[in-house]
Amino acid sequence: MEQLVLLLPVIPIISALMTQLLSSSMGRRVSRISVIGGTLTFALASTLLLMVLMDYPVAHYSFGETWGSLYFDPLAVLMSTVIAAISLLVRIYSVRYMAEEYGYGRFFVLLDVMSASLILMVAAADMITLLVAWHLIGVFLYFLLGHETRSFSAFRYGFWTFITYRFGDLPLVLAAVVLFHTFDSWSLPEIFAAIEANPDVTTFFGFRVVEVVGSLIAVSAFARSAQFLVHTWLPYTMEGPTPVSALMHAGIVNAGGILLNRFAPLYLQTDSVLHWVFLVGLITAVIGSILMLAQSDIKKALGYSTMGQMGFMIMECGVGAFSLAIFHLIAHGLFKGTLFLSAGSVINQARKHDGIPKDELYQFIVERRPTRKNFPWLAMAILTIIVPAFVLFSSHFAVTPDLFEKQGAIILLFFGWVTGAQVLFSTYQMETHHPWRLLLLVMTTFVVVVLGYTYISHAFDVFLFPDTAFAHQLYVAAGTDTLLFNLAAISIALLIVASWLRTYWKESHFVHDVVTRHWARNFYAIVSREFHVSDVYKHLSQWAINLSGRINMWLRWG
Repeated sequence: MEQLVLLLPVIPIISALMTQLLSSSMGRRVSRISVIGGTLTFALASTLLLMVLMDYPVAHYSFGETWGSLYFDPLAVLMSTVIAAISLLVRIYSVRYMAEEYGYGRFFVLLDVMSASLILMVAAADMITLLVAWHLIGVFLYFLLGHETRSFSAFRYGFWTFITYRFGDLPLVLAAVVLFHTFDSWSLPEIFAAIEANPDVTTFFGFRVVEVVGSLIAVSAFARSAQFLVHTWLPYTMEGPTPVSALMHAGIVNAGGILLNRFAPLYLQTDSVLHWVFLVGLITAVIGSILMLAQSDIKKALGYSTMGQMGFMIMECGVGAFSLAIFHLIAHGLFKGTLFLSAGSVINQARKHDGIPKDELYQFIVERRPTRKNFPWLAMAILTIIVPAFVLFSSHFAVTPDLFEKQGAIILLFFGWVTGAQVLFSTYQMETHHPWRLLLLVMTTFVVVVLGYTYISHAFDVFLFPDTAFAHQLYVAAGTDTLLFNLAAISIALLIVASWLRTYWKESHFVHDVVTRHWARNFYAIVSREFHVSDVYKHLSQWAINLSGRINMWLRWG
């Protein structure tokens, strides 16, 4: 087992070396080496995953006494398999897509070393190995985004990403220093065992180690997963090759969620860190989704969509649903990678066909023509409120009856309820000759999706955290005052129900609210400027350049 564990990051490194050495003699055929290496990596990762599923003992391999150790637990093996699969698909896609690009062999070398760095990151069993892999991912991503060296915008936003990633490195470095200073060890298993034995140990100025380290790790995860205020690098890095965008949005940007999951034993002992992790994820999910809807560029829309999904993933960690966050990032990675790889074909087809067929869906979404309402508004309002709640609660109760005792699970069910209600409301707005048949089809699809999501997420929870007590403690650590939570949940639920009833009534009676339209126009103006975050950064950058110029002039350096 140890030999197999060691081979997993070594195979893509060997593939990169061979590709670099043979690129000049083999020409375009050199891509075969990378594809073969990716295939072997995926086959080996799948074998390790199968062994873990068969209850094979967890493997641990160490290169040295203090660092260079790999820990292949269920999280590492699962994520290594996902990384290997996505990397292999990107390599296969790139064989033809990058055929006419300059630096063909270099591109596949970078893909190989990126794959190796990602696997090292998810499997690192000590802080030094984790930091090395964490840093290398940012460096290799910079070179991948700037692969087209003649593009100034690609270089600019690649450098922007590099700087943001370096900002995310600093908190993780500080966390490693604090942990080593406190426990005199780089090994993660040893650190987690020491924290469990003494969770109240303090560090500099009397602060609790778990609170300080948990906060630093969370900030590092925010930068890597494009949370609000450090998100601007993600939607603007579209000048790089499409395969790089697919790999970045399907795998690299998930590093924040993986990092939080790796340090889940630490968050068991924190008091309030997970609360503001949830808040940051919630704000990012909402803002990312809003900005996605305001984009006209397909790739930029996908970028903001990823931002919103990453916010939801961080939010899941914030409520204690760490295993659900892993399931979410895997599902999103496969979905978003496919969208990016097919985005070029969609753009090409749109350029070939100038005329857009003006069917009922086009008239409803684009032209906003009022449609005939075929559903009784009050009946649809009641169905919108009751049906999603009944489906969600009953399906989860069938799998884990104690789920409703966890505040984090209730929050996630609440978001599922709102999403399901939005689906039914969209059905109500559409015009169809068979409205009830359409409604039945939508409700059946919703039930199937919810059941599949429930059972699969439960399977992930059992696989990643076989100790049910540990998984329960994660929800407890993310909990808050019971009375305050119940009052907030009831108040928000009543507010949403009243809003749905008002919305249905206005839609059915064609009521046009002038005040609401005015606020909507002003809000859209802010959204179209992306909440002015980029403008603020631009002004701050210009201010820093001007200040450095003045200092340079005062000191007579130039």
